[in-house]
Amino acid sequence: MHSIPLPAVMHPLSLSASSRFLSQKLLIPSSFFSNFKTTHQRFDKNFTKVPIIIRNCTSPPVSAKPSSQIRWSRAKKSEPDEKLQALRELFSKPGIGIDAYIIPSQDAHQSEFIAECYMRRTYISGFTGSAGTAVVTKEKAALWTDGRYFLQAEKQLNSNWILMRAGNPGVPTTSEWLNDVLAPGAKVGVDPFLFSFDAAEELKEAIAKKNHKLVYLYNPNLVDEIWKGSRPMPPNKPIRIHELKYAGVDVASKLSFLRSELLDTCSSAIIVSMLDEIAWLLNLRGGDVPHSPVMYAYLIVEVDGAKLFVDNSKVTPEVLNHLKNAGVELKPYDTILSEIESLAAKGAELWFDTSSVNAAIVNTYKSACDRHFEIHASDRKGKLHNGSNDQSWGPSGVYRASPISLAKAVKNSAELEGMHNSHLRDAAALAEFWVWLEEEIDKDVKLTEVDAADKLLEFRSKQAGFIDTSFDTISGSGANGAIIHYKPEPESCSVVDPKKLFLLDSGAQYVDGTTDITRTVHFGEPTAREKECFTRVLQGHIALDQAVFPENTPGFVLDAFARSSLWKIGLDYRHGTGHGVGAALNVHEGPQSISFRFGNMTPLQKGMIVSNEPGYYEDHAFGIRIENLLCVKQVDTPNRYGGIEYLGFEKLTYFPIQTKLVDLSLLSVAEVDWLNNYHAQVWEKVSPLLDGSAREWLWNNTRPLVKQ
Repeated sequence: MHSIPLPAVMHPLSLSASSRFLSQKLLIPSSFFSNFKTTHQRFDKNFTKVPIIIRNCTSPPVSAKPSSQIRWSRAKKSEPDEKLQALRELFSKPGIGIDAYIIPSQDAHQSEFIAECYMRRTYISGFTGSAGTAVVTKEKAALWTDGRYFLQAEKQLNSNWILMRAGNPGVPTTSEWLNDVLAPGAKVGVDPFLFSFDAAEELKEAIAKKNHKLVYLYNPNLVDEIWKGSRPMPPNKPIRIHELKYAGVDVASKLSFLRSELLDTCSSAIIVSMLDEIAWLLNLRGGDVPHSPVMYAYLIVEVDGAKLFVDNSKVTPEVLNHLKNAGVELKPYDTILSEIESLAAKGAELWFDTSSVNAAIVNTYKSACDRHFEIHASDRKGKLHNGSNDQSWGPSGVYRASPISLAKAVKNSAELEGMHNSHLRDAAALAEFWVWLEEEIDKDVKLTEVDAADKLLEFRSKQAGFIDTSFDTISGSGANGAIIHYKPEPESCSVVDPKKLFLLDSGAQYVDGTTDITRTVHFGEPTAREKECFTRVLQGHIALDQAVFPENTPGFVLDAFARSSLWKIGLDYRHGTGHGVGAALNVHEGPQSISFRFGNMTPLQKGMIVSNEPGYYEDHAFGIRIENLLCVKQVDTPNRYGGIEYLGFEKLTYFPIQTKLVDLSLLSVAEVDWLNNYHAQVWEKVSPLLDGSAREWLWNNTRPLVKQ
């Protein structure tokens, strides 16, 4: 699956929870934890405001205009939008009194994938992409999204909406736009559960430049008010135990590691709100969120106990016993704020990762601490009057990155074994799928993009340990392949055209691992330009796969390896090159990444998993992407300059890359050797899992190439 693009639009005005971490070195006492290191990550928000020149492989240069100069290709008559009208009517209601309302993509846990009942931005705008922010004023409505979704948003937004192509020259941020369109002194409403504390503070500061005030509307969420009866019910699927043979480390050891961190930072407790962190820490998995095996919950870990805030109906007797054995107490999900208030009243120093914990929780704690201060103010005055030197001013909180994120990112041996095994089973399912698809194409059967995605799911579901897809399958024929995050819909998708490129980006959740793979193929005869573009993407893929780099190297240093061949002919792509991947967890995982965003200073470490997915996309024509998952490993080099270790990558994904699309004249002998060696490994590892036509297909598609 594509990596997170420029800019990362979790909120286009802030850094995402999965990619913003404070500087610290974690001290982990247990032998199975290595020295996890976190560093500052900030994104450069300065974009040169000049037209971008794009040259394709054989065509004349194309000038990509700034968003501010782009208009709809067809005239649109603005028609009334009942949802927008109903939302605006709430602005003037007693107790609300706002001039604008911001609707982000996230749930209360800053999740990328969310349950349907929390898809508020999708409901109000009609735009179904996973990243974006909607802003509604009394007169206007605008939606910000990133380069993965520009074409999709053009199709899905009606004429009442302004599409803001975030990151393009001349395109304002949400706060800049609000400062421009609102009269000074306006009130901007948000649901504080849907913004991280950092994002809310950043927004508050930005709009204050025009004297605007940020208004927290705790209850109800305004979109929920107009959604009402048609809103889906909250998910209620049972939680399951993630077995120790897959997790590698028991819950007691993980909690012990975390409690040592609490003691080192003089914290009473830590508030954990990221769903994958809770699942990893407690060795639990859930089914509340599409594609991600997590459950909606909060977790408070104290020095001498832990509380899990979750809907009790999801907890099976087996899970209840698992939690009791780990010393974890159950609390209702919606009592988290009252628990925060109670802890503050007791003087607890709570640890918050403010890049991920929502503003509602942090502000509840801060308000409770203020009350604690006021209640005890007179007592402190009395002590000082009597000569006491008591300098205790009550709790103030500890604000720093969660230590769980990095610990989770560095996989242990059991997790890596599960990832290896699940990828081989996944490859077997893919081989069976491609045999079927090519046979159907050869018989001139008309198959839609949805038909292809559904059939792939059918083959995967037959594999041992299959649970779900790890994201919506991107099945794009021809021009749809250029929509980086394309999701085919039955009523509007295209037929798979044998004369055009076909891009298939898909993945699965297995009980022991998570997969994510992209292949681009042509069923007929590709053009010379398609072959050149594909080959240059392949060269970037090979360059990154073969990279060797010193320890403590952040991912952005490697990004240019994957782009260099495209850059030589003036081409590029609008997304990062690699994202972290969880072990039987979220397909997108931080803090590591490989991206041109040089603000992410997290070093790649042994045991981390990243994707390798360069691409090239020509709007309204075709898309190309080649993706494997890689694990960071130690490399034995003849020298060790500076006395440090050097790292490289080990492949997790083993599946053929279509050689028909390769222009051998562009590849070096070393690059041809890489491809041949890779295909030899694919055959060796995957063929034992296949028989019949699928095994024959794998043989035919792993034959070595000879460079003349």
